[in-house]
Amino acid sequence: MKNAIILCSGGLDSVVTSYYVKKKLKYEKIKILFFDYNQRTLEQERKASKFCSSKLNAEFIEIKLDWLGKISTSLINSDKKAKKISKDDLKDTKEESNKYYVPFRNGIFLSYAISLADSLFFKDKEVWDIFVGFKNEGKEAFPDTTPEFVEKANKLREVSQVKGEIVAPLIEKDKEDIINLGKELNIDLSKTYSCYIGVKGNMKHCGTCLACCLRKEGFYWAGVKDETEYRN
Repeated sequence: MKNAIILCSGGLDSVVTSYYVKKKLKYEKIKILFFDYNQRTLEQERKASKFCSSKLNAEFIEIKLDWLGKISTSLINSDKKAKKISKDDLKDTKEESNKYYVPFRNGIFLSYAISLADSLFFKDKEVWDIFVGFKNEGKEAFPDTTPEFVEKANKLREVSQVKGEIVAPLIEKDKEDIINLGKELNIDLSKTYSCYIGVKGNMKHCGTCLACCLRKEGFYWAGVKDETEYRN
């Protein structure tokens, strides 16, 4: 039996990763690991992640990290107004992307996942692989989403003598590739949530933040109808 711990935010990349692990890689036991770090779209992300978990008959585990939200300088943890992104802005998103960087977030998340995998091995002698939904961002990638980061995280896991692998199966794919994979896996992509800003009280995307615009572009280049609800 293959076991997987999947870091899932409810976004396109992590949800498609979750279905891929279940349907393509044939992992039988799955735990969805969701993090509350006081992000402004917490409720929407939680709902999307729980929906994914229920569809895959996975165990949903939520970890509370208030302190990460407190030390973060990211717009994800702020109520500051975000820039409305135009199509022209997508030619170079590095500066805008940096505004949303949460310091070493994925390193912290993976530490929790590694600890959980280790404890499960000691308890039941079962090996659990850890999956993340990192994708190809090229030169604009956050430092904790790169292939090198995954490689180094695995080195740390090995030194700690923790069984299983840390795997980023979609890391070489572009957004349109992930959307097409999602359609192939028969995922209702409208139930995923990518927006950085959110619309209070519902699951609509704002439609103008960087994440929303990249999502729209992904659907356009994939040639797939975008059924996401946008405010703008």
